[in-house]
Amino acid sequence: MGRTVSRSARTGRFVSGTTAKRSPRTTVTQKINTGRSKKRRVHQSAITGRFVTEATVKRHPDTTISQDV
Repeated sequence: MGRTVSRSARTGRFVSGTTAKRSPRTTVTQKINTGRSKKRRVHQSAITGRFVTEATVKRHPDTTISQDV
């Protein structure tokens, strides 16, 4: 079973759900599944929620999240 967490795109730290609702352009809320192997890195836009390329992450570091899944 998974759980939902929110993370700041600016700091990379976990934040509360209330903080995520106050700052939707700079936070990402995602469902975390247990038992993953974390073999690949993915990047996600905090503004749109879409997955983006590494080049986009370099251009917009304050509004993107990178994580191993």
